[in-house]
Formats: sequence, C-alpha cells, structure tokens
Amino acid sequence: MMKPTQFSRRRLLMGLTAGVGTMALAGCDGLAQNAQVDGVLRQTEKLTLRGQRLLFGRQALAQEFSEADLSPVFRANGTQMPDSDAYARLLEHGFADWRLQVDGLVQRPQRLSLADLRRFASRTQITRHDCVEGWSAIGQWQGVPLGLVLDAAGVRPGARYVVFHCADELERTLDGSGRYYESIDLVDAYHPQTILAYGMNGKDLPVAHGAPLRLRVERQLGYKQAKYLMRIEVVDAYSGLWGGKGGFWEDRGYEWYAGI
Repeated sequence: MMKPTQFSRRRLLMGLTAGVGTMALAGCDGLAQNAQVDGVLRQTEKLTLRGQRLLFGRQALAQEFSEADLSPVFRANGTQMPDSDAYARLLEHGFADWRLQVDGLVQRPQRLSLADLRRFASRTQITRHDCVEGWSAIGQWQGVPLGLVLDAAGVRPGARYVVFHCADELERTLDGSGRYYESIDLVDAYHPQTILAYGMNGKDLPVAHGAPLRLRVERQLGYKQAKYLMRIEVVDAYSGLWGGKGGFWEDRGYEWYAGI
C-alpha cells in the first residue's frame, strides 16, 4: 500500500488558515497533529461525504475509459510483496490454498477461493487510479461486485461498514496495528463499481498490484484500494479497531472518506 502525503489535509488546513498568510507545510503538519484542528478536519470530511452524495447521488459512476486509454505504465504503489512467510507459501502454490474469509455481522460466514469468486457474475471496468501523491494511471480491472459477495453472506441489521484486512504489515507491532486495513460504508460497498478485483489489464492480478485480490472503490483515492485481501469483516463501527479511524493511514492522520 502506498505511503500518501498529507496533501488532502494540508489543502483543508490552508483553507482554514487563509487569513493568516502563507504557512509552511511543516506548520500544517503541526496543526494536523493538534486535537482541536483534527476535530475540525473530521467534521469537514463528513461535510465532503454528504455534499458529494447530495450533488452526484449515491450511484453516480466514476468515469470509465476505453482500452485505447490504458496507461502504458501503471505504477505499483506501496507494498509490492508482503513480508510474510504465510503469503509466500500461498504465492508458491498459485494461491490454490488462499481463502477470503467473510464474517462479522453476516448470517452466513464465507470462505471463498478464487474459483468461488470467479463463479459470481463479474464486472470489467477501465478507470483512473488517482494517487494522493499526485499521479494517476488508467487500468482495466475485472472482478466480482462486492455487493454480490455481501448478499451471499447476508448482511445483518445494524451493519454499517465493511472492513478489509490485508496480508501486508507495514510496521512490525505486537498488537497488529501495523497490518494494513481499510474500511468503507455500505453505500460505497454496494456501489456498482466497487469490486473485488482478481484481474488487471486482461491478466491475473499481479503480485505487485495486490494478488490474489484487491479492492477497487473507484470514487475514492488510491490508498482506499486495499491490496492483498485476506478477510472482509462487516461491522457496526470501526472505532474499536486499532487506532479507531477506520484504516492504516487514517489511524496516522489521513482522511477516512477520500472521495474524488
């Protein structure tokens, strides 16, 4: 997974401090670590979420492109190979033993192989990946709509969020907080372009891009596109998970709703 810059937060901070004059980025970082300002930013983020959905609708699609628009090079951002013996063993056997665990607030917990996922109706889409670091690339993704997997599991009343647990660990920690995870709400989970991708540009998903399975949630920034998926957990809140902000980078100060 990528290590995003503080661009989105800095942009908000510069707006909050426009009357004060030019501020160095280091000063913005200092503000981002201030609890009071952090609270203001979180409220602004909620307004962004509500405003986007009000203006464009919950089912509005991200732009899709043609094969002629595919980027000749699509950078593999962040982790390109999880530092995990368990993952290495799965890769060695072509992910034949890999299973996607689907649990939490569901009626029928699932353990799905790649073959199982391929039996669902698939969706292919060519979209632009926008990285918070400032670069973009267009790629073709094939996979199963997340909503179909959730329906197979049967989402229970009271569920609000879907949490994605990944194989890569960016920081070695005893409590597991260094393991990459992400979350989205059920609105985005059931968006038609939100897919669990097992293919890229007409081939099996490469390891550097998240094999065997990654999330594509096309109306959000790149760090929400979790790679190396191992488990999907349906929850009523994410506040009890590690840093309580809903994702690896969110726990370190970045926006939970990274809408574009």
